[in-house]
Order: sequence, then C-alpha cells, then structure tokens
Amino acid sequence: MSKSLIHKSPRAVPSSSRPVQFSPARWIGTLAFTAAFAGSSPVQAQNFLLTARQFGVLGAETVTNTNATTIKGDLGVHPGSAISGIGSITLNGALHQTDAVAAQAKIDAGIANTTFMGMPVTQTLSGQNLGGMTLTAGVYKFESDAFLTGNLNLDFQGNPNALFVFQIGTALTTSSASSVTVINGSTGGGVYWQVGSQATLGTTTTFLGNILAGTSVVVQSGARILCGRAIALTAQVTLDNNVISNDCDNGGDYGSGKSDYGSVGFSGATTTVPEPSTFILMAAGGVALIGAVRRRRRLTNLERAA
Repeated sequence: MSKSLIHKSPRAVPSSSRPVQFSPARWIGTLAFTAAFAGSSPVQAQNFLLTARQFGVLGAETVTNTNATTIKGDLGVHPGSAISGIGSITLNGALHQTDAVAAQAKIDAGIANTTFMGMPVTQTLSGQNLGGMTLTAGVYKFESDAFLTGNLNLDFQGNPNALFVFQIGTALTTSSASSVTVINGSTGGGVYWQVGSQATLGTTTTFLGNILAGTSVVVQSGARILCGRAIALTAQVTLDNNVISNDCDNGGDYGSGKSDYGSVGFSGATTTVPEPSTFILMAAGGVALIGAVRRRRRLTNLERAA
C-alpha cells in the first residue's frame, strides 16, 4: 500500500493536558493591563507632559518678556519663532525656537491637555473663589472662569501619588499677591491647570503647578511660578519681571522656600514610565514569538504524522 494512502489518526489528548491556546489579542490586552497596574506607582504618578516636562516656558506663536526674568527649564516656541526681550531673560536651560524639540513638546502638551479634559470630575467648583480653600487630591471643574483671591492650600496628605487637576472652561485669573501652597507634600505628586482660554497671574502672585492654557498665559509683574510651567497651546506667553522654575529640587529655588518634594515641578513621578509605543513594540514582539512557536509546533506535528 502506498505510504501516501496511509492515514494515521492523531492520538486524543485529554482536555486536562491539552496545551493552552494563545490568542494574540488576549496577550496584548493582558500585557497592557499588566503594564498599567504593575509596580508600586499607579497611573496618577506618571509624567503626563512627556517631553514638555523639560520646559519652563513654552509658547505657540510668541513669547514676550519685559524686565529681568529668570527661567529654570527650557524656553521654547512653536510653530511661531518670535521671542522678544530675550536679552533680559536669565535662562537656566536650553532655547528652542521653532525646532523639532519644541514641536514635539507642543504635541505632548496638547495630548496632556486632552487627557486632563477627559478625566472624571471629583467636584464642581463653578462660581466659587479658590481663595481660602483647602483641597485634597482630585479633579476640580469650573464650567467657565476660575478666580483665586488669597491663598489656596493643596493638601497632599502625604500621598506620593496625589494628583490635582483643575478643569477650567474659559479663563483662570489670580488677584495680586495671591498664592498656592502645598501642605503635607510628598514625592511624585502632580498639579495641572487645564485652562480653556487664557491664564492670567496677577502681580506678585506666587503660583505652583503646570498651566496648559488653550490660548495664552500672562504672568504679570513680579509674579512667580514655583514650581511648575507656563505653556500656551495656541498663542503667546507674556512675561514681566518673573521667576519660573520647572524643578524645585534645591529645597527652595531662588530663596523662595518652596519645594516640589522631588516631583519635578509637580509633574508626577521621577521614575521613567514607558511610553505607549514601547508597550506596542513589546506586544508586537510577543505576537511574533507566539506565531513562530505555533509554526514550529505545526511543522513538528506534520513530521510526526509523516
């Protein structure tokens, strides 16, 4: 009888001993879930700003400055190129005018802005003045304008992953000599001001956290951002005799006594969080490996059957 006519029936394999069938889609999902929840740092602690984190000031069309201003962190503009009054800026960082670094930072800042807009709200504060409040970690929403007159306390409660997000529908305005203060701070926290249009810091305001304004940021005479950033997504950043520090790692930059508790200007964890593209590459590599194993197994079974 011709060997080609002989059919060997495969041996039945008990269900308890059959190999587990791998699903690439399920494997990717498991990887993403594990990546999101593995380790001791939950999602609150991540660096939402990505490459925009290295900036102290980032404008879209222009950055204008009057009088002596000090910036710790990079200074950039994109897609515009104009930075006026740069001769009176003391820059402890790099200058990026319409280059690839500024372009990527603008993209990353825009993504962060969208992320903050979509976060579920902890409490709506529309119509209330932030002055005199003490808030714990959460997402706070203003349907339109937000005002700060006096001092706002942000109580981290010793939580290294405390996250404060302010969703402001239109404008943020602080009165002269207003301030934001962190109490019970701890390493890794984040403070973000997601502003629909313009953010204006009144004269001699002492502010902290990361401003992402839909149009402009105006930092009036003598106002300071310690520790954080001023980012304008579509228009300009206007400066006048200011101090802006994106990283208060010196235990009180510029004699302010302010600290960010090692959070890199209240921008989240100091540890590296892999970007989504990293997980995608890992997933692709894993799927390829599983495919190779499957092909090898089929070839082995065919050889045995022959």
